[in-house]
Amino acid sequence: MNNTTNGPVVAPKYLLPFILLSLCFMGWGIANNLTDPLVRVFKAVFGNLTTFQASLIQFTFYFGYFCMAIPGALISRKYSYKTGVLVGLGLYVVGCFLLYPSTLLQEFVFFCLSYYILACGLGILETNANPYMLSLGPKDTATKRLNLAQSFNPVGSVIGVLMCQIMIMAKMPLDAEGNILIKASQIQETLNIVIFPYLSVAGVLVLVWILIAATKMPKEASPDKKVRMRQTFLKLFKQKNYRFAVIAQFFYVGAQISVWTYTNFYIPEELATTQEMALQYHTLALILFGVFRWIFTALMQRFRPESLLLVSAIIASILTLNVIFIGGLIGVTSLIGISAFMSLMFPTIFGMGCEGLDEDETKVGSSGLIMAILGGAVLTPAQGGLLDIFGTAYSYLIPLICFIVIGTYAWYYKGLEKASNI
Repeated sequence: MNNTTNGPVVAPKYLLPFILLSLCFMGWGIANNLTDPLVRVFKAVFGNLTTFQASLIQFTFYFGYFCMAIPGALISRKYSYKTGVLVGLGLYVVGCFLLYPSTLLQEFVFFCLSYYILACGLGILETNANPYMLSLGPKDTATKRLNLAQSFNPVGSVIGVLMCQIMIMAKMPLDAEGNILIKASQIQETLNIVIFPYLSVAGVLVLVWILIAATKMPKEASPDKKVRMRQTFLKLFKQKNYRFAVIAQFFYVGAQISVWTYTNFYIPEELATTQEMALQYHTLALILFGVFRWIFTALMQRFRPESLLLVSAIIASILTLNVIFIGGLIGVTSLIGISAFMSLMFPTIFGMGCEGLDEDETKVGSSGLIMAILGGAVLTPAQGGLLDIFGTAYSYLIPLICFIVIGTYAWYYKGLEKASNI
């Protein structure tokens, strides 16, 4: 269980594959955070949608992850991680391009379908890229290496929210109070604005796909042609640590997506400011998320991942309490600060959940940890429902519960370490 080492996190021979895979991490960061602020946009475009209904765009997005995690694992077991990465990246690009015919049809359901296909690609991509990154070197640096690669994810997140801010939100028609107000004659133009960043990203990702396809990637163990998924899953779910990691990941993703999606609801209410200004605060949160992921990766040289996870969950819980019960500038500052302490959670839970698994189990186990992204599909609309009933501040009870679960998992893992049962 020792996750500290004096050796290099990324050996020179693995540097190019590491860079190319890190571009994939950046790519899904762009998609996730380009989509988060659009709940409010789609609510305005399609008229009488409630917050809950508009947030179904997030449900379809993260439900796509859930549906494709097991197929992603099947691809890696039967073929290779590289094949899985290429299939996932390709489907991501297809989903982006399908947004164009969706604008012509002008139906919310077709946008949901396009985002679903896009996210299916992301589900396959993440199911393969995360364990592939763990395998690019010795096991004692695996969690740290994944945290390093995941540090490029918030770079993509910042790019995504800046694209949304500059290329979408800044071009939205507003009323006198700064709220998005779209007339029937403006719908087509508005939807064209929404999809342009996705088409731009898709064009770049086509080049990344070609580079990965043409690059000689590290060899893996011979693929398992029999693909005994059921037996492996049954074996995995007998392991308490793995089961708890999947639960913790479900609540983490739910917390992350909920916190970021409703930032654009909370900040304008608490500070009486515009959507564009709220996105600037959101950008600051993502920058903190990225900076602190690098900081936490460095801290893993001195402190154990589970200890850092526990401290982060406690601090995130305290900050969420400020968001709910204090509000104002303190609440907004706390909301931004939550991102700093969420930054290490996904890769750390992923690495801890894969602890003690062999390569065959890791390929299957990664699909369970990616399926846990369903938390974003379930908990984000749940928070939207609370928002419609009790208001934005009290809707943050959902992330609070999530951080408590994550902290409990970190505490549990520390107990396993002491008992040496992993």
